[in-house]
Amino acid sequence: MSFSDIFIRRPVLSSVLGIMILLLGFQGLFNLQVRQYPEVEETVITITTIYPGASAELIQGFITAPISAAVATTENVDYVTSQSRPSASVVSVQMRLGSNPDVALTEVMSKVQQVRSQLPSEAEDPTIVKGTGMQFATMYLALQNPNMTNEQVTEYIERVIRPRMSTIPGVAEVQIMGAANYAMRVWVDPVRLAARGMTAAEVMNAINSANFLAAPGKTKNEFVTYSVTMESTLQNPEAFGQLPLKATGDDVVRLRDVAEVELAAESSDMVVTFNGQPGTFIGVFPTPSANPLDTASAVLDELPAIQASLPEGMTLTMMYNATEQISASIREVFTTISEAVVIVIVIILLFLGSFRSVLMPIVTIPLSLIGVCFVLFALGYSINLLSLLAMVLAIGLVVDDAIVVVENIHRHIEEGLSPGRRRSSA
Repeated sequence: MSFSDIFIRRPVLSSVLGIMILLLGFQGLFNLQVRQYPEVEETVITITTIYPGASAELIQGFITAPISAAVATTENVDYVTSQSRPSASVVSVQMRLGSNPDVALTEVMSKVQQVRSQLPSEAEDPTIVKGTGMQFATMYLALQNPNMTNEQVTEYIERVIRPRMSTIPGVAEVQIMGAANYAMRVWVDPVRLAARGMTAAEVMNAINSANFLAAPGKTKNEFVTYSVTMESTLQNPEAFGQLPLKATGDDVVRLRDVAEVELAAESSDMVVTFNGQPGTFIGVFPTPSANPLDTASAVLDELPAIQASLPEGMTLTMMYNATEQISASIREVFTTISEAVVIVIVIILLFLGSFRSVLMPIVTIPLSLIGVCFVLFALGYSINLLSLLAMVLAIGLVVDDAIVVVENIHRHIEEGLSPGRRRSSA
């Protein structure tokens, strides 16, 4: 007796086994992750160091080179890339696939701290960020408000929108493109500066000396405690303009005498427009271990609540969503399955003329595809572009096998063999 004879002679067993495969398949289907690509632990650690006023050559020699040499000794490093530009150094550490991102971040931080004393004292502390190395965000949103300046829009994003989006599960970074952060811009006039016998370095030293943070402390007696505050920072252009730079007898040179002071954007290097109107872009990057589809779904769920709380005239528009192509791929698979079922039904009806014979491929195609979902779930796989492509290819195999089996059964019945009997080997 062959293996197939067991199921031919016992139709109840065949039905129960088919139902069990179907139920297990649905269990796996509802628990499988849906991703763009198979899950991999791809981690990139980025070390950014700011040294205001330094040239690219100085940045390369005194900051980028020591940091690159130090982090290259980290365990499980695949390769290290660096970029030196005026006033900034960026070192990217690409870890091997499967490396633990948290362990990698800790080791890189330790290596950077070992060479921190070798860096110029005027350089800012290195900023270390863990990411996936993605150059493009999973989602981009456009924020516009014709009633507000770019600086005011950026301030609203920093205070309201970015904190809310950063708490969404799976979100690693909320990047602001076209940001116009408030800054006090001091435009020094070299002619007026030279006429008063001063240099730009003296202006910088005077600003740094007069604009500082201080915590005097508190004073108390037996019953009352008072906090002592000190207004040690300059808050507006007028206060900066009153700043004394140099005194010769009764003649006092103030900042407004040699420079124009204004409260404006920190940088105007990037200009962002949406539909021909100025705006600000918000990019959402997922964490290395997060599912981009789950992250995008969580952002979309939070989006209506954020839009409802926006000020009057402000609009938040979804510009780009990378997960839409995954949804389109899934729809294409279901379309392919539907087309395959219809083609099989038409072919069997045309060549065999039996509605009963049509039932076999109608049952076997969904049963095979749904049943394999349990195997994918048990092996830790996910529904992604590669697994969907494999399913599309498997549909053809299932359809061919179903047609061949049905045709062979139909031939045996026409030859007089009963469906419940097995042909003798003689």
